Amino acid sequence: METKTALSALSALSHESRLSAFRALVQAGPDGLAVGELRAHLDLPPATLSAHLNVLRAAALVHDEREGRVIRVRANYLQMNALLAYLTENCCAGAVECGPAVACPPKTPGACA
Repeated sequence: METKTALSALSALSHESRLSAFRALVQAGPDGLAVGELRAHLDLPPATLSAHLNVLRAAALVHDEREGRVIRVRANYLQMNALLAYLTENCCAGAVECGPAVACPPKTPGACA
């Protein structure tokens, strides 16, 4: 990951509502959440949530898919894992006890490797 991409992701996560939204989507797993479910979970007005999702989308931390009349939002685990790897690269000068965080696979529901 390039520094510019990492800065974009970190900037996107630097707001309480966006961080809460991203964490909820990570917790939801690969199925993600419908926008309405996410909005109810966060108790945000629709326009506010849309603005926050646009920031997360621009940083490639989430992606969405239309399912009929519903828009389903999912965390982008590949981008999340790349950011974690970037942040922990050369951690503790490569010492084994300071290894990178456990990565979540993008297609295994509810489990981390």
